[in-house]
Amino acid sequence: MSSFVISCGGTGGHLAPGISLAQSLLERKHKCWLLISNKTIDARLIKKYPEIKFVCVPGVALSFKPLRFLKFCYYLLSGFVFNLKFLSSHKPSLVIGFGGFISAGVGLASLVLGYPLVLHEANHQPGRAIRLLAPFAQRVYLPSGVKIKNLAVSLMRHYGYPVRSEIRCIPKKTARQNLGIDRDGKLLVIIGGSQGARSLNDWVLKHFERLGAKGISIYCISGLSKVSQGTLEVNSVDGRKAKVYWVPFSDRMSSVYSSADLVVSRAGAGSIAEIVRCQVPSILIPYPYAADNHQLANARFMEQHGAALVLEQKRLDHLSEEVIELIFNEWLLENFRQNLQKLDRKDCLERITLDLEHLAAHSQRYTRPKSGALS
Repeated sequence: MSSFVISCGGTGGHLAPGISLAQSLLERKHKCWLLISNKTIDARLIKKYPEIKFVCVPGVALSFKPLRFLKFCYYLLSGFVFNLKFLSSHKPSLVIGFGGFISAGVGLASLVLGYPLVLHEANHQPGRAIRLLAPFAQRVYLPSGVKIKNLAVSLMRHYGYPVRSEIRCIPKKTARQNLGIDRDGKLLVIIGGSQGARSLNDWVLKHFERLGAKGISIYCISGLSKVSQGTLEVNSVDGRKAKVYWVPFSDRMSSVYSSADLVVSRAGAGSIAEIVRCQVPSILIPYPYAADNHQLANARFMEQHGAALVLEQKRLDHLSEEVIELIFNEWLLENFRQNLQKLDRKDCLERITLDLEHLAAHSQRYTRPKSGALS
């Protein structure tokens, strides 16, 4: 039996795969601790997993604005000291970082103390923390086709994103019953990522009457701090009621995805992985201010594989036309579903788990390769 410290807090895209990996390792009788942030989204998501040990770590996201940068430096130091004490106390076989500001502190602490470090990058444009720590890691898991400059090929594995076990495609009728949706017609699901997206919420308010007149209902996950819960109604051309469902947060994402005829979503790695697993057609709206523009890179990968339509936020006024044209085009929706099925890496979690077990078992005598075989 080995022990693992998994750093994965800060966003749903980091936390969800960490939870998935912890579940897999616990099932195989290993010990796990998940290091998370103090954000509301982390606290809300972990309530479903009482079997996992979660530990809150000091930290804030990097910003180059003077006051925020000073705050980042303070919390980076605080988190570093916290992680030094935590790792010294728990003595893990491996430390695993999923990127983001939480992983920076624990990654540096693991290097100082000599604990083996493994990294997972979910985005098609690797983030700062991963790029900083990758030269010192024993393994780096990356999306298909992604490499990190000057990192030895033998250290990289393209295994994909470990989706939580409860995320799966279920019958549409069952999914809608689970969510309390009482209409059989077309349903558009809006997902603004773990923090919500004000621009998408505003778009719904502006266009729901036009969509409702076409018989399209909307289920909008607005974000915990964005819009309160409620329902709006509008008459469709067939005389029936189309509805807009406002939901600040949902922990029933299998039902959310499976209930949809079409999803409009940000292009975070977590949302995309769940869209792929549930095989739901989507229009991706990359967040234009994401670090290194990684959401655009994620979205373009999906578009290149014929698995989604991409619309940049500056063209958001064209979204209603795209939705109406696509949601009634059954031929194109089916093409998207077939291409999504080809992208799904159902063995990702198992492959990562087995590889981690191997690394943990050999961590004491693991040696990095010579600098010869570089990508």
